[in-house]
Amino acid sequence: MATLRDIKRRIKSVKNTQQITKAMEMVAAAKLRRAQGRAVAARPYARAMEEMLGNLAATLTAMQHPLTEARPVTKRALLVFASNRGLAGSYNAQLIRFTEQILRGPDGPSIRLVLIGKKLNDYFRRRSYPVLAMYGDLPDQAQLEVAQRMTREAIDWFRSGEVDAVDLVYSQFVSAMTRHTVRKPFLPIGAGAAPVAKAGVVRDYIFEPDAKELVDRLLPRYVTTRMLQAFAESYASEHSARMLAMGAARKNAGELIDGLVLKRNRLRQATITKELSEIVGGAEALK
Repeated sequence: MATLRDIKRRIKSVKNTQQITKAMEMVAAAKLRRAQGRAVAARPYARAMEEMLGNLAATLTAMQHPLTEARPVTKRALLVFASNRGLAGSYNAQLIRFTEQILRGPDGPSIRLVLIGKKLNDYFRRRSYPVLAMYGDLPDQAQLEVAQRMTREAIDWFRSGEVDAVDLVYSQFVSAMTRHTVRKPFLPIGAGAAPVAKAGVVRDYIFEPDAKELVDRLLPRYVTTRMLQAFAESYASEHSARMLAMGAARKNAGELIDGLVLKRNRLRQATITKELSEIVGGAEALK
């Protein structure tokens, strides 16, 4: 049976844990506000780029640009975005389960993993799945330079024939309480859900200096925008998951402290009652 000293020591330990989780919750909330702003701000630009490519669909088809080249898929790169750190609830576990479902599906034999985040690296390093690349030392916020570097590498894999298609798997941010794990085609452009023009709007573009040069600049910028959007959505989802997990941990610590305080008070009362009984018994024996 725990002594009064043991219970006091446990209460102090849980209170320290509660302070740590509260601080982590506040830090995650501050990071979430910034990450959410980046994710939401990037969406209109990405949609505008998709609408423009939708209007250029006929031009892209006629030009047969290398980034739009669809070929039989024998090797597919799957870029999976997760976090570098834990203490984010089920955030990383959901991405791992989603990825393993894909690997067990019909596309599984053709998939080569590109792991973004230390938690994914630690998990899949001990498995036998084919891994094309691992990235673990990335910043905890979406940065254009990182998205550009990752996009260039994905384009090099695709254009060299090392892979025939590239997909993105990440957690899409909906709100501080909600997120969805999604898989979206990345390369070739137009795979899966192709970019479409805005309903009721048809534009006849005049290209200056020429269509090829503009498209050569536009398409890499479009895929970079989609990569940056994936980073922004992933980081916002991670911070929201960590904020919720730390909030739940703080609440559970509070409930545990309440239970320990009640147990301490009962034990103290029982000790006092026992001592009073012994005093009364001794006094009665002396009569």
